[in-house]
Amino acid sequence: MVALIAITVGPWWLLAVLAAQLAVGLTLGRRYCLPCLAYFELVQPRFGEGPLEDARPPRFANLVGVVFLTAATVAFAAGWETAGTALGAIVAALALLAAATGLCAGCEAYKLGYRFRGRPFVSCPLPPQPAPSDRSL
Repeated sequence: MVALIAITVGPWWLLAVLAAQLAVGLTLGRRYCLPCLAYFELVQPRFGEGPLEDARPPRFANLVGVVFLTAATVAFAAGWETAGTALGAIVAALALLAAATGLCAGCEAYKLGYRFRGRPFVSCPLPPQPAPSDRSL
């Protein structure tokens, strides 16, 4: 939503803020990522935790987002509004697609990369959980 606002009504520097937030989340973890905090503090308590998933595809998708948003920011700063708008629109469109349908194009690209290398994508297995105990404490 913020990327769409940045490319339609401005200001374009919002793209830099988005890129920085994604980069912070990728490098320092979700404790320092404002959208992550909003999700885990506001959304998840109301709707519950979703299924656990392999973190590699979403991290790759976020890395691609950082690259595109940074390139859009550089393009705007250099005066290349058309290129900046196009790159920002790609991010906005893919974010909208993911929000509306649950299809993460970056995640699918990550999995497709495995297939191109001749290996099937195998999701990381969940760590073993201790067996429930029948004893009461």
